[in-house]
Amino acid sequence: MNRSFAAALTGALLIAAPAAQAQTAPPAGAPPAPPAVELYSAADAQAVLDARLLALKTVMTLTPEQQKLWPPVEAAIREVAKLSAERRAERAKAPPPADFVDILERIADAEAVRARDLKTMTAALKPLVASLTPEQVRRIPAFLGLREGAAGLPQPTAEIWLFEEEN
Repeated sequence: MNRSFAAALTGALLIAAPAAQAQTAPPAGAPPAPPAVELYSAADAQAVLDARLLALKTVMTLTPEQQKLWPPVEAAIREVAKLSAERRAERAKAPPPADFVDILERIADAEAVRARDLKTMTAALKPLVASLTPEQVRRIPAFLGLREGAAGLPQPTAEIWLFEEEN
């Protein structure tokens, strides 16, 4: 988890807390506030995931022999994305963090779970990647959202599109 993200999260919570306390009930007789509208629905997320999977497969230009190794990769990516969306929904229902230590603990827990999910995905990817040409392999990192030129440097898992539903 990079420091700027943790600082931004902490800052956002500190800024939002007074604003949330300052909100008052609408005056008597005022029309009720309209319900919140989910601008990015589960169907939208599914459509985006479908498009990304198709694009990833297209970017790799798989041969017929390599195509046979694709189904476990797609299944792993779909499972990781599903679990990520479920965690986001759980966090939305969770009580607000009590303090910055609670925030840090939640970040650590999220990173540990995402690490486990990445291990699942990398296990599914290894046989396919082993069959790819160097040109095919070169196209994958940027498409997944990995930083260019960051070889060996840590990258928060939240920056990888597999986990964007969680953010």
